[in-house]
Amino acid sequence: MNTKGILAIISGVVLLYLVSATVYIVPETHRGVLLRFGELIETNIQPGLHFKLPWVDNARHFDVRVLTLNIEQQRYLTIEKKPLDVDSYVTWRIQNVDQFYRATGGDERRAENLLASRIENGLRDQFGVRTMREVVSGARDELMVEITNSVDELTSSEFGIEVIDIRIKGIELPDEVSENVYARMRTSREKEAQEYRSRGRELAEGIRADADRQATVIVAEARRLSEEIRGEGDNQAAGTYADAYGQDRDFYELYRSLTAYESTFQNKSDMFLLDTKSDFLKFIKNSGGAER
Repeated sequence: MNTKGILAIISGVVLLYLVSATVYIVPETHRGVLLRFGELIETNIQPGLHFKLPWVDNARHFDVRVLTLNIEQQRYLTIEKKPLDVDSYVTWRIQNVDQFYRATGGDERRAENLLASRIENGLRDQFGVRTMREVVSGARDELMVEITNSVDELTSSEFGIEVIDIRIKGIELPDEVSENVYARMRTSREKEAQEYRSRGRELAEGIRADADRQATVIVAEARRLSEEIRGEGDNQAAGTYADAYGQDRDFYELYRSLTAYESTFQNKSDMFLLDTKSDFLKFIKNSGGAER
């Protein structure tokens, strides 16, 4: 390679270096600032291709999209001095690039620390004037609106940051408080369960007594009906016997005697001592039914 070729390559490299040191690009989602010897000379530079003085100016750009910051769990006291462990997060964005850079030096990590500190102070103030019931359920939405507005007003004026929304992810009782709460809840539920059991036993006794009373009444009524039916049956049987006896008294008397003999003399070893003049033997002594 000759001398001219080497010079051309060197000139090309120098030209590319000069271009790279002179030209800078701000992405669509960012806004830029231009520094000269560390002093801010231009702010809120829009997206696109821009020029600067090489080795003198320094360009920086910052993301202006909506960002999310998770706040580490912190413990706050309610108006009743009850501790609560709170997890929260915030959505924010850079609103004023000039003010943001002057307040934070363009360090996003520092901006997040400052923002988190302001939010923690705001939450501590808001929790301190509310009861546990209000922060857990009753006035939670109102709390979020108030803390968002107050922190946004503060960070806009101090850091050029717009706070879009602050939300609580979770509220938990500390472990030592949870044990006491669970113990009270357990005692309350056991007391309530005992009341239900006592009430159930009382109702069961009442139902059992009523069932026994109804059973006694039903059995008594059934017995009464059975006695009436049995009496009617006996009455009808007596009438039938009377009618049969009246139709042929001699035959009926003979039938009754034979039935008595059959039930009495069932075994040859049976022995009875009777007077020969007893009416029980009259049909045996005289087959004609009359005494000799």
